[in-house]
Amino acid sequence: MLGAKYDFSRDRERRAGIDDMTYIGPVLIAVNPYKNVDYCRENHMEKYRGATQMDNAPHIFAIAEDMFSNMLIDSEKQCVIISGESGAGKTVSAKFIMSYIAEVSGGGPNVQRIKDVILQSNPLLEAFGNAKTIRNDNSSRFGKYVEINFSRGGEPDGGLISNFLLEKSRVVSQAENERNFHIFYQLLSNAEFCQQYSLSLKLRFQYINHVGAIKVPKIDDAKEMHDTQHAMDIIGLPKEVQHNIFSLLAGILHLGNVNFGDKNNYATVLSEQDLRAPCAYFGIEVDYLKTKLISKRLEFKEHQENKQVEQTFTVHKAIFTRDALAKSIYSRIFDHLIQAINSAFQTTKKSDLSVGILDIYGFEIFERNSFEQFCINYVNEKLQQIFIELTLKKEQEEYKRENIQWTPISFFNNIVVCDLFEAKQPPGMFLLLDDICASSHATTEKVDQSYLHKLSSLSNQHLIVSPPTFTVKHYAGAVTYHSDQFCEKNRDILNIDLIEMMQSSTIPFVKRLFPEQTSTIKARPTTVGKKISSQANELVTKLMSCQPHYVRCIKPNENQAPGEWNSSNAIEQVKYLGLVANIEVRKAGFVYRREFAKFLSRYAILTKQTWPKWDGKVTDGVMHIVDSMHLDRREVQLGNTKVFIKSPESLHVLEDMRLRKFDNYARIIQKAMKRFCAVRVYQKQREQATDILHGRKERNERSLDRDYVGDYCNLHQRPDLQRLIPRNEKTDFSSYLHKYDRRFRRQGRYFISTNQALYIIDEECIKVGAGGKTNNAPVNKGKQQEGYMLEYKIKRRIPLENITEIKMSEYRDNFFLLCVNNDYATLLELSSKTEVVSIISKNYAKKTNRALPMTFGQGFEYTVKKQSWVGGGTRSVKFVHGAISAASNQIDPTKLRKGVEMPRDYEVKINRSSMTVMISNGLSKESRPNKSNAEKPSRVQIKPQTNNSSRKPPAKPPRPIAAKPSKQQKKLRALYDFEARSADELTFHADNELFLIDNSDDTWWKAELDGKTGVVPSNYVEVII
Repeated sequence: MLGAKYDFSRDRERRAGIDDMTYIGPVLIAVNPYKNVDYCRENHMEKYRGATQMDNAPHIFAIAEDMFSNMLIDSEKQCVIISGESGAGKTVSAKFIMSYIAEVSGGGPNVQRIKDVILQSNPLLEAFGNAKTIRNDNSSRFGKYVEINFSRGGEPDGGLISNFLLEKSRVVSQAENERNFHIFYQLLSNAEFCQQYSLSLKLRFQYINHVGAIKVPKIDDAKEMHDTQHAMDIIGLPKEVQHNIFSLLAGILHLGNVNFGDKNNYATVLSEQDLRAPCAYFGIEVDYLKTKLISKRLEFKEHQENKQVEQTFTVHKAIFTRDALAKSIYSRIFDHLIQAINSAFQTTKKSDLSVGILDIYGFEIFERNSFEQFCINYVNEKLQQIFIELTLKKEQEEYKRENIQWTPISFFNNIVVCDLFEAKQPPGMFLLLDDICASSHATTEKVDQSYLHKLSSLSNQHLIVSPPTFTVKHYAGAVTYHSDQFCEKNRDILNIDLIEMMQSSTIPFVKRLFPEQTSTIKARPTTVGKKISSQANELVTKLMSCQPHYVRCIKPNENQAPGEWNSSNAIEQVKYLGLVANIEVRKAGFVYRREFAKFLSRYAILTKQTWPKWDGKVTDGVMHIVDSMHLDRREVQLGNTKVFIKSPESLHVLEDMRLRKFDNYARIIQKAMKRFCAVRVYQKQREQATDILHGRKERNERSLDRDYVGDYCNLHQRPDLQRLIPRNEKTDFSSYLHKYDRRFRRQGRYFISTNQALYIIDEECIKVGAGGKTNNAPVNKGKQQEGYMLEYKIKRRIPLENITEIKMSEYRDNFFLLCVNNDYATLLELSSKTEVVSIISKNYAKKTNRALPMTFGQGFEYTVKKQSWVGGGTRSVKFVHGAISAASNQIDPTKLRKGVEMPRDYEVKINRSSMTVMISNGLSKESRPNKSNAEKPSRVQIKPQTNNSSRKPPAKPPRPIAAKPSKQQKKLRALYDFEARSADELTFHADNELFLIDNSDDTWWKAELDGKTGVVPSNYVEVII
């Protein structure tokens, strides 16, 4: 947007896009689009979360993210100074920043309350502090500095709003085509309030009707009244207090209709009827208000005695008194709202981390400029001084101090204008005004003339006095001020009689708004000028203690019209905002500078030599990082205490690599934590499974200490199987197993258990022709061939609530029977039976709120599925102990699934409708897992559960560590591939040669391969020596 020649010749093209923001270094330049834009909505925030300013297009969210992340990373307070003339978009920019911070910061009930207060303070303060002006339909007529405090974890835990420069004079008078504060029109837009407080737009209220501009096309007063009430509720204002505030606002409007007549140069109230409404809403007597509007009490001493006398006002003085009361009531309401918001913000926590957002009047130049513009423009001069001090003057001084090669760039330093306002010696304009107000008791007109005379004695090239006006040459241009009522507005004193009158109110809330002790009020109260000067300097001190960020708002046209661009006006703003010099400094300067130690601390993680600690000189460590990241040395300069980096691209390399390192370490930690949690889950699951079988079934040594995997089919890599399971069901277990049909034929199936049902899935290899599937007959099941495709079908789905019972034998076999309500049973065989039964039992209990019935015995009978050509009938299975022949252990390897199926270690005899399973003795029914073995598979060591400490481990001793095999040891040859499923198993491939260590167990032998010791299935190997 801004080039060296400031060429705006292609403004129309640029305005047609959405590129309304750009950067000058870290400074955001934002052009007011005068319309709602999609790229500032909430759904756009995620794009900037965790990103640097260089990762995305320039945006107000990027500034907010930079503030928030820098606060957490550097543990430094942050602030943003938003500046620009009235109507440039400062208030909206501040709201975007607050919304972003509320969105990305931490959560929790109390945190959410703080966030709600942050966000809802905006519509409330806009209602009471904003108004339509000729330049801006929603102009801030007060300044605020919002401080949001954060915990170390980035959660908002409190805050504070400081306000200053409320334009009280707007309550009683506005320029042509301007409005009073929004809240008055919001109140009038609500029919219920109008009836309750005797209000109507048809009535003529002098405080709002005398200049027109009642309705604004872009403002929905009725909707905003609803938003205002909602905001009051959020910050905790009781309904009674809300009613009191609305009553006082109605009273102010009615007070403005009290008119005065002249009787012998003394003021009189023209209609006592006009006093009744304001008195009712203020809770005071009609006669009391009538008296104090047209007179005041004077106290004096005569002959050592205190005496009083009533001084009657002129009509002009009575009007001034009426308006002073209205302004005082309104400003006190506003201060009360600020206090209420701060009370809602307050917490008992203390934090050194904060983000500050400054939203204040823009620089103002009107046709007629008065004391209000005088104060506003003074504060803007102070803010411009901060910008100059930190971005132009301080930066160049730092280059010189650090011995960095640099050619100085000239710029206008507005400190001379600031001194013109606030200097002590020679006295500035504020000091002269206070002196005149304190020493002169003449009429307002004569006092103002005296002030101009005092100003003319000052010798300053930025001040021109030309009675009845004077001109100040500000950084934004020359402004001519009319001196009338300067002294009166500077005094801003409310008559003590009026304070006492309001303290007599029958409404407690009104009394609280006027807490002064009238007997101790100073004869010379603090003037507005002194207060503003003090507040401005306190604000500057606060801002200078933070890491500042800048948003410079540009107003594209004077018509508040979207798509309209005034080049000359834009160029003027670019110049007086100091952006020209800022561009030149940035083009020649460095985008980044940090103390050596801080730079090294931030980027030490990038190299092994600097992480976790660099042992050499700090400057050597800095350059080691620079060289390791292959940065161009011409991009980097070392000063006396800091390292300077010239281009944002170089800085981006460092930041990007740093984020990658943290991301990598985070993944390692995450992976370890997941493993740790998984081990705990499966350990608990194994204990629960053991409880189910304990004392009821003999245990197999292999299943007792085996790992629980859950997903044996790797479903995350099997979309073909995943798609069969509804998305709303959570899968807890998957495996390949064997189902026995009505003839006891062993059939391979996939088995999946979810939180809702059990699935038995078949796999078929279907022949595919030119036009698709042509043959549904399975071909070489379990192995895909050319011209065929694998297809998966759900053979049976059993809802958990339909399961009536699970039956198992009391021996160490792998069979279990699923019994289903009013349906046939299914006989299954699975080496992971203990694991799957425990999962089914757990999900069944969650689903039905009752325990899953289970029976154990030496056999069982069950009903088989009916088929079209034959009835269902029953089948029986009997289990007996007995010796197993070697031949029964051999099995066709093509029928085994790698890493899923185990060799059979039992012998079966089938006799039509019955099957006898002969199996060798297993471990005792009282056996429990060995905890030391249970912990071996994980790298994360789990401490024993305290509730298991009383349980004794199995009586058998732990397996001894094998000695190195000798030449006399027997050798084994692997017949098939085998993949280990737990830490004490060995993985091997067909034709591998292993050393046999122990073959005392019939089914699992201990062996050694390549220096590793473990157990192997005996029927997968053969002895060769």
